[in-house]
Amino acid sequence: MSTVATVVTVLAALWVGFSAFSLLRRAEWVVQPLTTYGVPSSWWTWLGAAKAAGAMGLLVGLFVPVIGVLAGIGLVVYFAGAVVTVLRARSYATVVYPLLYLGPVIAALALGQGG
Repeated sequence: MSTVATVVTVLAALWVGFSAFSLLRRAEWVVQPLTTYGVPSSWWTWLGAAKAAGAMGLLVGLFVPVIGVLAGIGLVVYFAGAVVTVLRARSYATVVYPLLYLGPVIAALALGQGG
């Protein structure tokens, strides 16, 4: 794996990990939109855990590539689902937020395939 791929993967994992941490600690700027989108609060811990597991999987993938690929695919599905959730809620102005997490994960996956 190239240095660029490693750096992008670590940054993507940290970024997704930050998102997981923010959701798990119930940061108002995270949970308020989830409430608006109609995401039940009983799902929040599971969603945060899924993001945390994906972030850890990206990091493990630096040493066990198949784990990183699987984690990346899982995170792409997760954030694509987040995009759909935001669009279904007709919150078009906030659709950029899940895309800000989706982009680095896709980049990490794409770069990781070259090494």
